[in-house]
Amino acid sequence: MMNEIKLEQTARGTRIISGALAKKRRNIINNCIRVAEANGFEEIVLPSLESAEVYIDKAGSEILGQMYVFPDKKGRRLCLRPEGTATCQAVAREKLKFDKNVLLWYITSCWRYERPQEGRYREFTQFGVEVLNPTKDFSAQLLDMATEMVKLCTNEFEVNKSAKRGLAYYVGDGFEISCPNLGAQKQVCGGGSYKEGIGFALGIDRLMLL
Repeated sequence: MMNEIKLEQTARGTRIISGALAKKRRNIINNCIRVAEANGFEEIVLPSLESAEVYIDKAGSEILGQMYVFPDKKGRRLCLRPEGTATCQAVAREKLKFDKNVLLWYITSCWRYERPQEGRYREFTQFGVEVLNPTKDFSAQLLDMATEMVKLCTNEFEVNKSAKRGLAYYVGDGFEISCPNLGAQKQVCGGGSYKEGIGFALGIDRLMLL
């Protein structure tokens, strides 16, 4: 059975996958869910279509320049979500501001207009973990969870605990996990603290390459 299906009308930077490759993807996602839920995290389902204003002054100039932004029929600026954390921040500010230590996980498609290459696509999948409105330091627990998820795919990786994250909403240093054998697209996980909480996201497409 075919693993990756290529059609003439498939948009550049997107993929249709099936067979063993789809099974590998599902196994990775299921393992990430198992780790997250064993640590007390619950699922949140995020919309694919959002107001572009969610990301203004949040995502940073690089991602803002890569976003798919367009007007709807009433002229409102909408976008295909480029990442998940900014939406979770909005949830924390507007709906959960009185709730503490909210533990959430999500699996979601994201879109960014950039040059496609192996491990970097215009439509890609993120597995995210967020702690909203924390009253204690969750950084060690989150790093342990992230490394456990990566270990389910490979034992060959590097952890940088003082990474300078490229997103505008991060406060201070964050952390990154990289797999050097992936070459230029070696980063498989990144996270850190922001005003409303702390979290990380893994690139499922890159984990599949391992």
